[in-house]
Amino acid sequence: MERATGTVAELHASSAAMVASDGGGGAAGLARAARVMQPTDSALVLGSSQASSVADAAACASAGVEVVRRRSGGGAVLVEPGSQLWVDLVVPAGDPLGDDDVGRAAWWVGEAWAAALHGAGFASAEVWKGGLVRRPWSSHVCFALLGAGEVTAAGGPKVVGVSQRRTRLGALFQCSCLLRWQPGALTELLALSPKERASAARDLEGVATPAPPGSGEQLLEGLLAALA
Repeated sequence: MERATGTVAELHASSAAMVASDGGGGAAGLARAARVMQPTDSALVLGSSQASSVADAAACASAGVEVVRRRSGGGAVLVEPGSQLWVDLVVPAGDPLGDDDVGRAAWWVGEAWAAALHGAGFASAEVWKGGLVRRPWSSHVCFALLGAGEVTAAGGPKVVGVSQRRTRLGALFQCSCLLRWQPGALTELLALSPKERASAARDLEGVATPAPPGSGEQLLEGLLAALA
């Protein structure tokens, strides 16, 4: 386990590099890792396949928010210090935790997060093991989409989002557990008309919910214990 501090762009690049380059050592040179990511800035992070036009570049610049692209999939996430518990998990190819089924591969990730949430008093935390669930604005916003391995409150609002990057060397699971959920702050940075922006903020209000206030360090301790 390590704690990594840097800009959002630097943190995403460092995790992606772990499974993208073997440094000459091949898959045998990659080990299990849990990286607790501590961003020093704010960024609108787009998924690997999202068009850059999703972001309102002028609005982001005005707000001092960088636009960053991650190598894992999903929709946009607003990353700000203190707004989420961000942990990246790395599993080498051939590891017993690996699975060729993309959905099933993330179940153990969600189970570790659910255990941590239960320990922090979030009794309704459940791992979603069904198919992909699309909701309004899911093509724009990560937390509006529900995928296997993600954690919800009793099958409803999402608490933990999980995106994957898979290469021949292994898998990278990028996890974000909400500590705050302010969809209006996110939609202000998207390339939407004023009417669309207002509608999106309303629609997104109930798709996600944060972990208990002040539970960040307790959740982290619980997560690491569950992983161990």
